[in-house]
Amino acid sequence: MSDNFSFSSVASKAKVTYDVGLRRFMLSTYNYMALGIAFTGLVTLFLAVNEPLMRALSFGIMSLVIFGATLAVGLMAPRLILQSRSIATAHLAFWGYAALVSILITPLIYSFLSIEGGALDLARAFFITAGMFAGSSLFGYVTRRNLQGMAHFIFMLSLGVFLAMIVNAFLKSSGFSMLLSFAVVGISAVATAISTQMLKQQYDEFYRAGPQMITRLGILGALMLYGSFINMFINILNIIGLSRRE
Repeated sequence: MSDNFSFSSVASKAKVTYDVGLRRFMLSTYNYMALGIAFTGLVTLFLAVNEPLMRALSFGIMSLVIFGATLAVGLMAPRLILQSRSIATAHLAFWGYAALVSILITPLIYSFLSIEGGALDLARAFFITAGMFAGSSLFGYVTRRNLQGMAHFIFMLSLGVFLAMIVNAFLKSSGFSMLLSFAVVGISAVATAISTQMLKQQYDEFYRAGPQMITRLGILGALMLYGSFINMFINILNIIGLSRRE
């Protein structure tokens, strides 16, 4: 009896330790992502009020350079975060990507700040995004359904939407643009839920690997969630902008 009681006590303590560690890990990941969002807000506002600098970075050949760099860093960042020898490199990958994204979306933010009521639209888009993101992430955290099987489908759907956006850049159809934005918002919401669940599962696999691995995993999680939030935000903003024109 005493052996059973001792085993149960140890198991209970281990479960409590795991749960506390998981909550701390998720909270630190969300906080790091939130810092990335705040950083993006500061960079875009700084560039928006410095129009010559914004035009130098966001128009002409530099816009293509920034776009290409964003794609390249976005593809390389996960490997740098998980496999680099230095934690500093992992942090640099996250902040470098956030800086490039900030420059890339500045013209959109500037266009809203330049019109009457645009600042209110920005605030509205942000709070809608925050609500949808929170709901999607909470679902991914609490659901017992395995969402990882949807990841491949979401990737293929994202690729199709991206190609459709390139086509629409030539067609310039506002109706098609709105439809694509709704699709991206939905994809981003599902991706948020999948990423949140994946972070829980990976914490379960690696929490014994030591604090450095958990830190890397948190930075990677923040990067994924940051990307989903930004995609959701700019497409909600596009929907609001297109609705304003009609």
